[in-house]
Amino acid sequence: MTAVNVLVAFVAVLHIWFLILEMALWTKPTGLKTFKMSAEKAAVTQSLAANQGLYNGFLAAGLIVSLIHSDPTVANAFRQFFLICVITAGIYGAYSVNRKIFFVQALPAIITLALTFL
Repeated sequence: MTAVNVLVAFVAVLHIWFLILEMALWTKPTGLKTFKMSAEKAAVTQSLAANQGLYNGFLAAGLIVSLIHSDPTVANAFRQFFLICVITAGIYGAYSVNRKIFFVQALPAIITLALTFL
């Protein structure tokens, strides 16, 4: 497995973890601590978080397709498209929610995307 594929897998696993956090752990101690929320706020926003988690799952799915597709040209197109989507989501999250999101979500995808062009 190439270094790019390892990094793509890492970004995909991150997004699977985000899905779990937002869909299953949002109102649990791990979710409350991760997102620095009260139980009351988490309860009110649970359906929004689950929707957000689903989108993170779609990002992970696209990246996984890029790892398993048999045609290298198609795989690379999936890889680049979904990395750009991750970067866009990470930049917007950093702008609208917390700058830390840039470093956790966007930066790994930026590095990985850059390596796809080498």
